[in-house]
Amino acid sequence: MAEDDHATRWKDFNEAVNMTPAALKKHLDSDASQEVGQKKDGDESTGHAMGRRILAIKDKKKADLTDDDYAAMGKVVSYVHRHLKQGGAARKDPDSPWRMSLMNWGHDPHKD
Repeated sequence: MAEDDHATRWKDFNEAVNMTPAALKKHLDSDASQEVGQKKDGDESTGHAMGRRILAIKDKKKADLTDDDYAAMGKVVSYVHRHLKQGGAARKDPDSPWRMSLMNWGHDPHKD
């Protein structure tokens, strides 16, 4: 991936992920976080696993990020943008599965 692509991906990722690492970790540790999302065979949901990945990315120095990290950032940005277009009445409910799922991906829609 080219440096220009990395710079754009980094910027987009940091705009999409509006939760601090501490807030994201606290959310991921909650029951509400673990109850939402698509799960394979009762395992951890895709979003919950990505939340842990976001924490790992945020913990790295920018110079140490890999192309795989940048690809994960792209998935986060796409998910957040796509799901922000949804929500309907759930947008007003602070405990909605829609919000909990977005928060697994590092974005709190009530923070904006």
